[in-house]
Amino acid sequence: MSTAVGVIVEYNPLHNGHVYHLSEAKRLSGANAVVAVMSGPFLQRGEPAIVGKRARTEMALHAGADLVLELPVAYAVQPAEWFAYGAVSLLHRTGVVDSLCFGSESGDLDSLQRIARVLAVEPAGLREDIARRLREGASYPAAYAGAAAALAPGGVDADDAAALLGQPNNSLGLHYLIALQRLGSAIRPFTAARTGAAYHQATPGPGAIASATAVRRLLMADGPEAAAPYVPAATLAILQREWQEGRAPVHWERFAQPLLHIAATRRASELEQIAEVTEGLEHRLSRTLAHLPEPSVEALLNALKTKRYTHTKLQRMLTHILLNHAKAECSPVKLAEGPAYLRVLGFNAQGQSLLKQMKKTATLPVLLKPSTFTHHQLEMDVQAQAAYALACEYMDTRMMYSDYYEPPVRL
Repeated sequence: MSTAVGVIVEYNPLHNGHVYHLSEAKRLSGANAVVAVMSGPFLQRGEPAIVGKRARTEMALHAGADLVLELPVAYAVQPAEWFAYGAVSLLHRTGVVDSLCFGSESGDLDSLQRIARVLAVEPAGLREDIARRLREGASYPAAYAGAAAALAPGGVDADDAAALLGQPNNSLGLHYLIALQRLGSAIRPFTAARTGAAYHQATPGPGAIASATAVRRLLMADGPEAAAPYVPAATLAILQREWQEGRAPVHWERFAQPLLHIAATRRASELEQIAEVTEGLEHRLSRTLAHLPEPSVEALLNALKTKRYTHTKLQRMLTHILLNHAKAECSPVKLAEGPAYLRVLGFNAQGQSLLKQMKKTATLPVLLKPSTFTHHQLEMDVQAQAAYALACEYMDTRMMYSDYYEPPVRL
């Protein structure tokens, strides 16, 4: 029977740093198989993936993942708390994943676990402290980090905790640990210290590891060959194919026309019902549209951005508007129910063995053919893929509804 380590990924695109993480995940956990939970066409920071989920699944399988599952878009385009809860829930419900390995800037699992144990029970005053910090002008991530640090348990200095949680991978890792606690999961956590480029580093450094941000900039400026020093050979070949066949690159400006049309023609009362349209943002959006210097998503984001509303928060809001995600579909009560299925994007021979085990161990339906299952989360996934495909240079109906037409990727 395989021992499997879970990883939670986006691979936008997969680069050499991700290969390092996959190898560290197996080394630290002692597992002989890797299960990856991967975002689909739209990502946690509220942006479209530069290449589609099937291409990114191929990259993952070539790099060392054995089984790739899709994180439903209802969780993929969410703040860290719900993104983490959805992804960890999927790993937990497979019944075959023994461990979870996430990247962090600190590599300090002990401190993160101690903070997670306190926050998992939602201490009295946490939400009030977050609300106070928001009123004072902090962004939500900064408000959460500050409030969490103030509740740091004995042995973790509050200032040290604030510095720890101020870094994006540490913060996301904390939410993975909180999710494990809340699920009562026996999955053992490990963390691999991030190496090479920083998370948001915009340009490559001297080594072979560049951030995904830097790799995307190279791809957008000069095409796949420019990224060759920083991605595995298999990733490069897949990127070249996607570029040549008109499926990439996908970026926000390819959605400008439909998004601006929706935003301009919806009443404020209708926009208010969309997920992440909060605190009067529907009125700010309507006022801003009338004064845009140019009809682009970048111009809209720049005009909407304030200290309170981060670029990421606004991108997620625009994604929900584009995909018509109602608040009711993405409410905490709804999200707390967890994902409803295990959607298989791809697997190799080792992954096929895991799927056989999951016939006995999984506590959710395992979907290789989405047409065999009906659920509102799956409907949202299919709609997200259809919208994404329409932003590709080459479009056809089969790409729009590839969730129904295409079987999982097999390597």
